[in-house]
Amino acid sequence: MSPRRELRSKIASRAVQVGFAAGIILLWYLATTYWGISQILLPNPVKVWAELSDVLRSGEFWPDLRVTLTELATAFAISCTGGVALGYLISRSPYLIKVFEPLLAAIYSVPIILFLPLYVLFFGLGPGSKIALGATISFFPIVLNTIAGFGYVDKIFVTAARSMGASNIQMFWHVLLPAALPVILTGLRIGFTVALLSILGSETIASLEGLGHHIVQLAEGMETARMFAYIAFAVVIAACLNAAVSGLERRSKR
Repeated sequence: MSPRRELRSKIASRAVQVGFAAGIILLWYLATTYWGISQILLPNPVKVWAELSDVLRSGEFWPDLRVTLTELATAFAISCTGGVALGYLISRSPYLIKVFEPLLAAIYSVPIILFLPLYVLFFGLGPGSKIALGATISFFPIVLNTIAGFGYVDKIFVTAARSMGASNIQMFWHVLLPAALPVILTGLRIGFTVALLSILGSETIASLEGLGHHIVQLAEGMETARMFAYIAFAVVIAACLNAAVSGLERRSKR
């Protein structure tokens, strides 16, 4: 596809996405203004926008945002370090891959969020339980992709490097890591996303601070317009972080 055609296709895709979002907001406005939907349950988008502007102007979101981002950064650092290290060690042996890959995949299919009460018992209602849960959930896609990345490198590359006398260090840096990196980066992106979702979700269930906790407090106080404003704020933050990680992934794969 020519660059001009590719650019047109990209612009058309963005136009459809913006149009879809605008259509949803229009339906929301019509439903709350003309179709009799209770504004206690679903506030008018104009009112939500006013609340969102007030939240951004006042800066009251900073303490909760700082807590959520700190929990996310700590959980992702733990899962990233543990997942990549363990995945690499397992990938060095076909026997270990045969034993642990299906086992880890089976554990990953379990909804670990159900164990949140146990995490709260062990680590309390503070950030500790959110970090532990986020690290656990994001660990599995990272370790599984690391095993897949290092464990299934084309044997022709390995044989060719060995025949040219490559040492183990040279083999790692010049053959294994470049071949495995795209798969590992995909695992890191998935791990980052699930860590963010699990931390926000657990904050809404059992927490003392953070964006999720603040949203629940507003819901309990029936401040639905401000609650929707905070939800929109959290969605934008999540979308920005996801876009940043996806951008890093694409850049690293070039």
